[in-house]
Amino acid sequence: MDNDNRHEIGGFLKTLPPIDFCFMYGSSLHPNNNDKSSMIDYILGVSNPQQWHAENLKLNRDHYASWLMRLGGARLVTGVADGIGVGVHFNPFITCGDKMYKYGVVRVDDLIQDVLEWKTFYLSGRLQKPVRVLVDNLGIEHKNSVNLRSATSAALLLLPSKFTEEDLYTKICSLSYMGDLRMFFAEDKNKVKKIVQGQYNLFQTMYKAYIEDYASKELLRFSSSSHNQVHITQDCGLSATSALVSSLPRFVRSEMGIKLGEKIVQGETGRPLSKVVTGSRQEAAECMQKILRKKVMVSSGRQAVAGLLTVGVVHGARYLANKVNKAWKSWA
Repeated sequence: MDNDNRHEIGGFLKTLPPIDFCFMYGSSLHPNNNDKSSMIDYILGVSNPQQWHAENLKLNRDHYASWLMRLGGARLVTGVADGIGVGVHFNPFITCGDKMYKYGVVRVDDLIQDVLEWKTFYLSGRLQKPVRVLVDNLGIEHKNSVNLRSATSAALLLLPSKFTEEDLYTKICSLSYMGDLRMFFAEDKNKVKKIVQGQYNLFQTMYKAYIEDYASKELLRFSSSSHNQVHITQDCGLSATSALVSSLPRFVRSEMGIKLGEKIVQGETGRPLSKVVTGSRQEAAECMQKILRKKVMVSSGRQAVAGLLTVGVVHGARYLANKVNKAWKSWA
């Protein structure tokens, strides 16, 4: 990103109340994106969303749907986000200068919990793909390393014994789209492929440490490259499968334990630990996939309903029309 764009984006953040965390995501990060009309997407982390929205209403009342302001203001904004959505309120189609922005506001504690535990698997999924962190007062980018390792483990469980480096990144990228209702009618069918191929070097930078760590534990082996592709072979035995399952987030492991059973083992510190029973790799992979698909389906559905309620009919229809148009073009 050039200095002029950095200045413009920083200028937009200055029009909002103070934030604790901010990352930029979406098509605006794509190096080959020449669409100047596309929205620049932000997620803003704040300690108290209701208080933040109350302050933002004084500064930027026009960012919100008029009916929300008449019926409840900041309290209703956060009530819909938490009660119907997954804790994120989005304001789209915000013009600043010659650019258009969409920003989502989330409680930082909820964001951190999702990053570490995949409770909703909503924002944690976005952070498994390349983003640009602009503000980080709480070390969330460092905490996200747990999320990236979990994503690596989940993707490996779903991959066969032999695959390429690009296959791995594609599988990681696809995790948060499994079950996403928008993928059926309102998203580009080639979205995952375009994200990975367009930001391949960024994926390599993000996941290099975790791939090398698994290789050092002899879970992965690399073979000679062809056509700039590294070929990878993984250990698909039960011990390796158990190691991958053990590095999944707590919420996923607990749901897998309910379905597959759990056993108590002694940890390295001598304390008893609960481990998921892995009868076979296929069984573990299918169980995890069903859990993630359900999480994504529920979260995407809840957030879609909350979004249509809070942005208003006009903006909601406009946003959906843009998405459907892109989807139809990809299917044509």
